[in-house]
Amino acid sequence: MQFRATMIAAALCSTTFLAGCEGMSTDAMMQSGMTAYTAATLSDEDVKSLSEQSCAQMDSEAQIAGPDSVYSQRLATIAGHLGSEIDGTPVNYKVYLADEPNAWAMANGCVRVYSGLMDMMNDNEVEGVLGHELGHVALGHSKKAMQTAYMTSAAREAAAASGNAIASGISTSQLGDLGEKFINAQFSQSQETAADNFSFDLLGQRGLPREGLITAFEKLASLDGGESSMLSSHPGSSERAENIRTRLNEAQ
Repeated sequence: MQFRATMIAAALCSTTFLAGCEGMSTDAMMQSGMTAYTAATLSDEDVKSLSEQSCAQMDSEAQIAGPDSVYSQRLATIAGHLGSEIDGTPVNYKVYLADEPNAWAMANGCVRVYSGLMDMMNDNEVEGVLGHELGHVALGHSKKAMQTAYMTSAAREAAAASGNAIASGISTSQLGDLGEKFINAQFSQSQETAADNFSFDLLGQRGLPREGLITAFEKLASLDGGESSMLSSHPGSSERAENIRTRLNEAQ
């Protein structure tokens, strides 16, 4: 196992062109290698635990709408329409008071929507967007995104490690960074389409209009090119809206 960890660390240095790898001790390389190995083998429970910690850290750094806020009241209504769990995991909804039009969900059921998104969309459009984010969780995409975010953290750790300066555990700042890496993760075209279709089906199962999913993407189309996962998605928002429109026409 030690040989394998060292080889992983060496590969990490060579494939990511990290400065300073030449000066890393074997112990440091093994530490970064084990972190990278752990990232690749995270279990479902590991991912939920990391998500729980990372979401809590993100919450501590954000301005969250209070329970009496218009945003929170709107979200409570929307949450009631979408359901209180995803694949048996209880869902926890909160609103971040931030102008960015974004939303995300983690594997532990942590769902966060930004006030900027709610300002530009009606309730049915927000339902469509959150259905999409829940789709990433239900379809296992969030686990892969967390693994990637954790791997990035391992690469940063390897770049910083030298001599006996070996990181142990995940610091508060790393948890915050892990959350940022996760919510800015870009999913593949097939994952985005699958999550869109999940939302379409979920809205139908809950007896909700599905037209909002189309108009939500049309609104996002004018904003494509931003840094958040929602604004840098592939395929583009216009194409995604057309996919849902086609499905809706077929259903009718």
